[in-house]
Amino acid sequence: MSMIRFWSRIRFLFNFRNSIPFVKEFFLSKEVSLLKKILSLGLMFGYILLPTDLIPDYLIIIGLTDDIAVVGFILQLMVKMAPLHLAEKFELYKK
Repeated sequence: MSMIRFWSRIRFLFNFRNSIPFVKEFFLSKEVSLLKKILSLGLMFGYILLPTDLIPDYLIIIGLTDDIAVVGFILQLMVKMAPLHLAEKFELYKK
């Protein structure tokens, strides 16, 4: 992974406060297909309901790293599936 891509992902995770209203509009938008909404919900609930973890959470900081990475991955996937104007509205995607 290139260094630029790495830093853009880190910046994306720190922009989490913009992600919550984005997620709300993503699910309420008529421009996002039902299949994309179901896929996003499936990934979110699947992660919550799976009893396994890549790194156990009892390792505190290190254990939470995989949780943050998975949440970031799901949010990035949702941004890619969303109409461009929706992602730009919340400053989650910049060219």
